[in-house]
Amino acid sequence: MPTRFFLILGAFLVSVLMWVDRACISAAKEDMATDLGFSDQQMGWVMSAFALGYALFQVPSGKLADRFGPRRVMTVVCLVWSAFTALTGVVRGLAPMIGLRFFFGMGEAGGYPTLARAFTSWLPMNERGITNSISFSGGRLGAALAMPGVVWLIHTLGGWQQTFWFFGALGIGFAVMWFLLFRDLPENHFAVSKAEAKHIVHSRSPKRDNENGNVRSAETPIRFAQMLQSPNMLMLMVQYVAHNFTFFFTVTWFFPYLKGEYSLTSEQTGLYAAAPLLCGVVGNWLAGFTVDRLYSQGRWTLSRRLPAAIGFGLAAIGMSLCVNMTTPAAAVICMCVAIFGSDMILSPSWSTCMDIGGNSAGAVSGAMNMVGNLGAFATSLSFPYLLAYFDAHQPFFYIAAALNVAAIFMWFRIRPDRSMHEELNLSAAS
Repeated sequence: MPTRFFLILGAFLVSVLMWVDRACISAAKEDMATDLGFSDQQMGWVMSAFALGYALFQVPSGKLADRFGPRRVMTVVCLVWSAFTALTGVVRGLAPMIGLRFFFGMGEAGGYPTLARAFTSWLPMNERGITNSISFSGGRLGAALAMPGVVWLIHTLGGWQQTFWFFGALGIGFAVMWFLLFRDLPENHFAVSKAEAKHIVHSRSPKRDNENGNVRSAETPIRFAQMLQSPNMLMLMVQYVAHNFTFFFTVTWFFPYLKGEYSLTSEQTGLYAAAPLLCGVVGNWLAGFTVDRLYSQGRWTLSRRLPAAIGFGLAAIGMSLCVNMTTPAAAVICMCVAIFGSDMILSPSWSTCMDIGGNSAGAVSGAMNMVGNLGAFATSLSFPYLLAYFDAHQPFFYIAAALNVAAIFMWFRIRPDRSMHEELNLSAAS
């Protein structure tokens, strides 16, 4: 088995860990709110604090991964977010909890940009689609396990606090294993054969860049201000807002929404809330397979555009149908359609960041994820406040559907075959 497959396994596991840690607050929401005396609006601020910290530190984390390498950066950020996960079970009071969840988001911000930087060095171009899908499907599986799993752990371990301590300890153990087993370049890894290293080196960059496949060492780092001059980058950012506005609902307010709207028990709600996330796993894999298959056929641009456009279409349909559902099963089916579609955009989005970013793939993917997670921040706050203002859930679902429709048009203008350096040089020349 090629050694790079173990990197893919590691990416899957770190994704599971990240999403278990961030999704467990949804399943623990009622216990936390009751124990700490928080209202729904206050819990909205607690949940959104994570999204804000996560968004603001995407670009700095990506730049750190580009500069210091994924080995050291992933180790540090995993230790940071795991420590703040454990501390969630210690802190009391609204302001300290908001601050702590902000720092937890700051730690997790480095996860996916660091993986993107590792993939750029370790993976051939025609393996990035399915690898991104495997990585993100781990997150969806982790979130799905968190819904019923956290309910069970709260009862088994004796409280929601102990559950956060447990997940924090898991993360610290993973950070140690990552540092011991991973290397920044496959050429330097003790388990990579010469034949595998040669294959990776000659196939990890698009042919337009060079003939020998070396990771674009001559490229200068791309500053964030320069990224904002790129139409490709701006459209990637906006479409990712639409994705996060839809998806983040499933790991924040969907559990409390189902439980309150349909008078379910926590155990019933956990099983229902896991179903859309499992459908997201399938959507991830389907999109990743499509991305790599079309790219191997020489249809580079279509390999990114087609899965994303179909995914956003399904997400818009699912979210718009949610407003008319009168049973929990029907509501969950609609969310399954929405999240299946929403997760189809992950592989093309992150593959495009690697396509256009080169040596700055960490910073470019971090920039997309930063702006995109402002959508997650908006979801955490908008759902309880829209409900309080309109006394109805429908406005939230209509807004989500409209954002997904707008994102479809973005993808028909995104150019994955034009690198950021090429695009900026062309802009400067014009």
